[in-house]
Amino acid sequence: MQELSNWPAAERRAITGVFTDIDDTLTTEGAITPDALRALADLKAAGLHVIPITGRPVGWSEPFALAWPVDAIVAENGAVALLSSQIRVQPSSGGREQLSKRYQQDEETRLINYARMLQVAARVTREVPGAVISQDSPGRETDIAIDHSEFVHLPPAAIAQAVQIMQSEGMNATVSSIHINGWFGAHNKLEGARWIVRELFGRNLDAEMANWVYVGDSTNDQLMFEAFAHSVGVANIRRFEAELSHKPRYITQGERGAGFAEVAAALLAVN
Repeated sequence: MQELSNWPAAERRAITGVFTDIDDTLTTEGAITPDALRALADLKAAGLHVIPITGRPVGWSEPFALAWPVDAIVAENGAVALLSSQIRVQPSSGGREQLSKRYQQDEETRLINYARMLQVAARVTREVPGAVISQDSPGRETDIAIDHSEFVHLPPAAIAQAVQIMQSEGMNATVSSIHINGWFGAHNKLEGARWIVRELFGRNLDAEMANWVYVGDSTNDQLMFEAFAHSVGVANIRRFEAELSHKPRYITQGERGAGFAEVAAALLAVN
């Protein structure tokens, strides 16, 4: 991982879009900081696309998709997208604005998978000592989440056991900085990024990878670090460094939201 200052100006000048994780990348202690929020606004004002991709649930993401200056938020590890008010908002019958919500799976598949996921969640909490479902679980539609560092602490062995149970049930499983996420389906953060670029812009992300950067902080960002030539880890990724098979190309000096603000400043300096 190189210092962010080593990112060539010519490469930064070619960037037209930013994908970013949310927890511990945009947020600090669970909330977005003024410098990170200002960085989002400055990027959008400069004409860059900004799309957070998160393992957080769609219900949790809704207020941020409305309030933040972003094109969309892709939630639940690529399964569902919320289009921001700046892109497309659907008025409800009561006159209130509602976000446009899009899914990768059809409704029947989601209902079948949801019932299966509840069974797996029950098994994990039954078999793994100390395991509890995440407090944001009521907002989830396409995955389950076990808390390991947000409100409770699970040791590494328990995290590994939870992952093994999910995988033994045929689920995908990833570990973020706060949760263990499990789901059925072929989607993930990278597929979610490809999908949202097609949905929003009618374009092929793979054909324009050199024009996008990904910013993250944890082991569940490895697929994105591997895929994107321009990838940045905020400084707190150091705590996962030994576990990373695929590391970001660059690393910031600041942690969490301050680190994201550094990335924005590096991009804006050449725009």
